[in-house]
Amino acid sequence: MVQALYQMDMSGIDLNEVVSEFETHRLGQEIEGDQYNQAEAVFFRDLVEGVVREQRKLDPLIDEQLAEGWRLNRVDSILRAILRAGTYELALRDDVPARVVISEYIDIAHAFFGDEEPRVVNGILDRLAHKVRAKELAPREASNG
Repeated sequence: MVQALYQMDMSGIDLNEVVSEFETHRLGQEIEGDQYNQAEAVFFRDLVEGVVREQRKLDPLIDEQLAEGWRLNRVDSILRAILRAGTYELALRDDVPARVVISEYIDIAHAFFGDEEPRVVNGILDRLAHKVRAKELAPREASNG
């Protein structure tokens, strides 16, 4: 998913073309020694299409979480794709638990980067989750028992 967004960002490839390429040639395949997971095609398509469709709403949400003086367009393109995908899931896919979203995108960041970028992903997505899913992440009250 992140690779599809990255490819679109870097090459300007059409949304339908990149989704079709991933569904046909990459998902569940081994390419150059890398095993691509067999993702649920409907979920994959929703994420890629949703990030593109909602980008004008997602980017300001991410910008609000970045360090002062930073904007998303200054962030590494792979990191930008990770943050957009994670933000989309947190903001618009409440069927996926927030903690699962954060954990998955930290893992994805570790696949591409050293320690710093996964920490950035964790911090940004965690702050964003507490903003857009405050009720889900609210501390549970201790039961008297």
